[in-house]
Amino acid sequence: MVRITLPEGLEHDLYGYASRNHAVPIMAAAQAFSSSVYRDSGLSLREFEGARMRTAQINGCQICRTFRAARDAPTMFSVGGETPGRMVTDNGPPPDEAFYDHVASWRSASDFSDRERLAIEFAERFAEQPKVLSADERFWARMHAVFNDGEIVDLAHCVAAWVGLGRVAHVLGFDTVCLVAPATERAA
Repeated sequence: MVRITLPEGLEHDLYGYASRNHAVPIMAAAQAFSSSVYRDSGLSLREFEGARMRTAQINGCQICRTFRAARDAPTMFSVGGETPGRMVTDNGPPPDEAFYDHVASWRSASDFSDRERLAIEFAERFAEQPKVLSADERFWARMHAVFNDGEIVDLAHCVAAWVGLGRVAHVLGFDTVCLVAPATERAA
């Protein structure tokens, strides 16, 4: 349910309406942060998508759970119909649907590399138990064994964007209208 007053006829443009009419500078900054995550992350696309999907599952954001970076990010972050020169979607092959189906069961699923599994675990713990995560020396030893410091900072900021902005979308009901129609809807 949408938690702000929306003029009749703008149900399809909920996020756009809010960004033009409420907390405009803050919403612009949030959009810039989100765009930067998709443009500037150096994580592999599978690491990125594993962490993003786990965050979406925890947040409950409908948009984020159906979003696929390889399919949807170029359209969502295009400016005047032009996609950015570089995006995370350039960082390796996209995951298949089985990958997304197994993210919630990352502990036992066999289709994740060590880095992918750690990225998913990081996202889960960041979203659910940040104080425990920050103090878990065994976890940090495992992270530092496969991620360098720059990659850890990259992952932390990606997850921060998804946790914060995904929760805003869910709590305010902005996730009831997708910003980018899935490929099947665009083709119809």
